[in-house]
Amino acid sequence: MKIAVVGTGYVGLVTGTCFAETGNKVTCVDIDQSKVEKLASGEITIYEPGLEKIFLRNLKEGRLKFTTSLEDGIQEADIIFLALPTPPGADGAADLKYVLSVADHLGKILKGYKVIVDKSTVPVGTADKVKQAIAVHYKGEFDVVSNPEFLREGVAVDDFMKPDRVVVGTDSERARKIMGDLFAPFVRQGNPIIYMDERSAELTKYAANSFLAMKISFMNEIAQLCEKMGADVDMVRKGIGSDERIGKRFLFPGIGYGGSCFPKDVQALIRSSAEVGYQFNILEAVEKVNAHQKLHLVHKIRKYFGDQLTGKHFALWGLSFKPNTDDIREAPALEMIDALLTQGATITAFDPEAMPNVRKHLGDRIQLASSQYDTLNNADALIIATEWSEFRTPDFEMIETKLKQKVIFDGRNLFDVKQMAGLGFHYESIGRK
Repeated sequence: MKIAVVGTGYVGLVTGTCFAETGNKVTCVDIDQSKVEKLASGEITIYEPGLEKIFLRNLKEGRLKFTTSLEDGIQEADIIFLALPTPPGADGAADLKYVLSVADHLGKILKGYKVIVDKSTVPVGTADKVKQAIAVHYKGEFDVVSNPEFLREGVAVDDFMKPDRVVVGTDSERARKIMGDLFAPFVRQGNPIIYMDERSAELTKYAANSFLAMKISFMNEIAQLCEKMGADVDMVRKGIGSDERIGKRFLFPGIGYGGSCFPKDVQALIRSSAEVGYQFNILEAVEKVNAHQKLHLVHKIRKYFGDQLTGKHFALWGLSFKPNTDDIREAPALEMIDALLTQGATITAFDPEAMPNVRKHLGDRIQLASSQYDTLNNADALIIATEWSEFRTPDFEMIETKLKQKVIFDGRNLFDVKQMAGLGFHYESIGRK
């Protein structure tokens, strides 16, 4: 098939590349001239494990192309995917200006039947708004489909190529047949393509992310309780995660969730609920818990140092909101940095991939090191904010040599409590003694 993907962020670039990998001809469209030139020349613009290899292969084979012209990009396309930003507005609702602007433009340039697919995470009713925006200028046949993405940064390629399920929202049999043919290569092992109406598909994405965010906040509440009761959250996690009704995933306590999806989607669903007169109490609590949890480690640090952080210097491992990505949107590390700097501390940080983005975001407010161990020089304590694999089995002798004191605050529970006690470290983690 011939496909156009409008937007080359995380979702758009992964979507376009993975569709090309199954033999489709894909043209990706973006208004950012510099980004398009980089991508067209073979320079990938995001960090996502496994993406660069197939990106370069499909670029070389001519199945993947890039342009700044929407008209050129969609000219031969059978299907047009909208993978555009939907940032939260001032009121918390998703801002649809990019989606509706492109829909308006499409209405002026469409020729012949097309399937326009909302791939972005959008509020319920967006498909109707896109149809209306296109129909203002275009009187021919077209269908608008909701096809939410369920990609996890760090494993997005695997998620796309081997999805748990594909959700397709449409009442059109013609569009349903086209979408079924498109996704057939991705569900050969029997995972379902679930067809539903557009509004149900739109709500499915918000419901899925909000439920996962709720699991994270619930476990962080349990972790808080464990600290007060002398229980071990790791044992509790294993005990409940073995129940197939609950499942093992998204039960790891830590310093809160971040990224481009969970915070925005929880906030948007709360706002959408309010618009129809419903107060989503559980999600309001999820937000409150997460905001508190992001600073939970800071409270431990302040207590240890007697609320005197002026002049203290900290080493920080991890800046991205999760491992295997360079994404720092809503990252707990950034909230901790702001809190510690406000209280007079200084910080030297390291992250395998996210430091360029942090440098753009924070400038020279913190120092960035060339390795995880270079952060430790003359630091009063080590703080761990992201669970990168290379942080899991560090050289503790080197840590001891470089730190002023043998003190570690671990926001991701990377190390064994008994091991750390045996090594003589003052070690504080989440939900454990």
